[in-house]
Amino acid sequence: MAAGKTADLRAIDVAVLTPREAKREHKALGEEIAAHDVRYYNDDAPTVTDSEYDALRQRYEALEARFPALRDGESLSNKVGAKPSERFAKVRHKVPMLSLANGFDDGDIAEFVARIRRFLDVSADAPLAFTAEPKIDGLSCSLRYEAGELVKAATRGDGEEGEDVTANVRTVAGIPHRLAGAGVPDVIEVRGEIYMRHADFADLNRRQQEAGRPLFANPRNAAAGSLRQLDATITASRPLAFFAYGWGEASALPGDTQYGVVAGFGRWGLPVNPLMKLCHSVDDLLAHYRAIEADRAALGYDIDGVVYKIDSLALQARLGFVSRSPRWALAHKFAAERATTEVLAIEIQVGRTGVLTPVAKLRPVTVGGVVVSNASLHNEDEIARKDVRVGDTVTIQRAGDVIPQITGIVPERRPATSVPYEFPHTCPVCGAHAVHEINPRTGRQDVARRCTGGLTCAAQAVERLRHFVSRNAFDIEGLGEKQIELFHAEGLVRAPQDIFTLARRDVGSMTPLRAREGFGDTSVRNLFAAIEERRNVALNRFIYALGIRHVGDTTAKLLARHYGSFDAFRSAALAAGEGISAEQLNNEAWAELTSIDGIGPVVADAIVQFFAEPHNIETLDALVAEVSPAPMEALAGDSPVAGKTVVFTGTLERITRDEAKAMAERLGAKVAGSVSAKTDLVVAGLKAGSKLDRARELGIEIIDEAEWLARVGGG
Repeated sequence: MAAGKTADLRAIDVAVLTPREAKREHKALGEEIAAHDVRYYNDDAPTVTDSEYDALRQRYEALEARFPALRDGESLSNKVGAKPSERFAKVRHKVPMLSLANGFDDGDIAEFVARIRRFLDVSADAPLAFTAEPKIDGLSCSLRYEAGELVKAATRGDGEEGEDVTANVRTVAGIPHRLAGAGVPDVIEVRGEIYMRHADFADLNRRQQEAGRPLFANPRNAAAGSLRQLDATITASRPLAFFAYGWGEASALPGDTQYGVVAGFGRWGLPVNPLMKLCHSVDDLLAHYRAIEADRAALGYDIDGVVYKIDSLALQARLGFVSRSPRWALAHKFAAERATTEVLAIEIQVGRTGVLTPVAKLRPVTVGGVVVSNASLHNEDEIARKDVRVGDTVTIQRAGDVIPQITGIVPERRPATSVPYEFPHTCPVCGAHAVHEINPRTGRQDVARRCTGGLTCAAQAVERLRHFVSRNAFDIEGLGEKQIELFHAEGLVRAPQDIFTLARRDVGSMTPLRAREGFGDTSVRNLFAAIEERRNVALNRFIYALGIRHVGDTTAKLLARHYGSFDAFRSAALAAGEGISAEQLNNEAWAELTSIDGIGPVVADAIVQFFAEPHNIETLDALVAEVSPAPMEALAGDSPVAGKTVVFTGTLERITRDEAKAMAERLGAKVAGSVSAKTDLVVAGLKAGSKLDRARELGIEIIDEAEWLARVGGG
């Protein structure tokens, strides 16, 4: 895995990452995952195994779970797969084809079940049934039947839109062209996995070799490549198989449970996996997992784990979905592999925030089918703790939430000339001092060493400008990463405000932009027009573009909705920092900022710190002289609670607190965690306490759960 310009932080547990480190790693992980998506879904040539890919996803999602502000509109947690290839006609899925969250050990499974019970407010001893079935390592496919006839087949694609592979699917043995038996609905989209059995894969590769054609790397690649042929006769010559395990749009279902519906599929002639089993406890789930794992080699086809699903469809509907995956399902992945290799060098990479991160350059080694040549060492404390040195033989692991990780050294293989690694005290990019900053609130020294060069350091300036023009920020057409790098290198754009003075400075320039390589009159005219269009930008985009720590797209929207204008936000942020200390965080502006649901003290502190920096204020003053942040569009404008600030307190009986908050946000309300003069509505459940008293003191409207549901149409 290439380390890239932005350093990884894969060699440290998510639980001990600082917010700044997490934000940088989240970006690096996102770029790597997106590249893997294209290779996996479109090229059928993945460079990592499914388990390794899923582990990357798990760490990515673990970062977002600990730092919710990272989950913005471009988060891969909101996406599935990759855009469909242009080679095929497109099929819009009536019901999105989502992916699954992952678990890797017994504790993850116990937490999955406990989380479901908490969400549903179900006691630990109440009965709760699950299905457990092998997770097939193949290509997801949706089969649409109308009046029992197969009329359309599509790949998953990006979850919303897939590729039309109807002609190819019709050649797959085992997939019925017409469903048989009683109860076949008018419309049903059957979801499942196209795969290739081990024996058939070996036979296919034998035929490939005899014909002098390239061999397939593994059964999954062979199955995906075979299904996505433009010539259906080629697909027909490939020994593909199918297991049905789910559904999309359906006018009716043959049961009210997961197990019952899949059994109904079998009665209609669809192939279903015989190893699906009903389980009633965590112990049952783990026992079936271990039984399947023990028989894995004898199955005759590739699996990479076991999938657990809540059996009741009514409970599935209550649990719903989180971004790209259902709350009611989990893929329990099999364990990964380890390998040993040599540390050839330790290089320092500088991230957008100036953090210096050491990366071990490794003698390339294959771990679980993937060649690893880099591993992050996090920081100088981590290097010292593990005592990793150039020339050491180290153990590498790619699994769980640390991909890849140096788990330790092999002491007996350390060279006699080995010396401890000395961490540099200057930035390798700009030569400025690299120091451990002191946190002004805690008085503690930061673990990371940071370059003091700020925007004078090319490593930081370019990354900050890239962020400024990124898709969820200013998103200026024709001004991407390559152009930013070029303009920065040539001194045309050194700070965000320079973007908006570029056209003025270009007039009369000795080397106008149109005269530079790669540009012309039309492209320059279009670029300047695109920049001009962005002088009026939505407030949430403007806030996100500033690159404030912990403030991702979602948090920027929360702030924009709450404060309405940039002046109000800026004034509140400045006021929130007045008189604030580690011992006393109690001024009114601070209280209001931290009362916004989803914005806690860490995010609020980052906002205050940003506006407390004179350098940032100078940049903002220059920037707002060129652009005008506008209020973002209101959501759910016809909702009776749109734009209102709502506080939930006490115990709700008909829905859980999480369900109520999610409902309010969908309808455009702002959910706060505490009652203030700016609160519009308090929903009080049983045993409501101080928040209810405060609402009465302030004369705020108070309603109960039944009235809330009636008001929003949920009762």
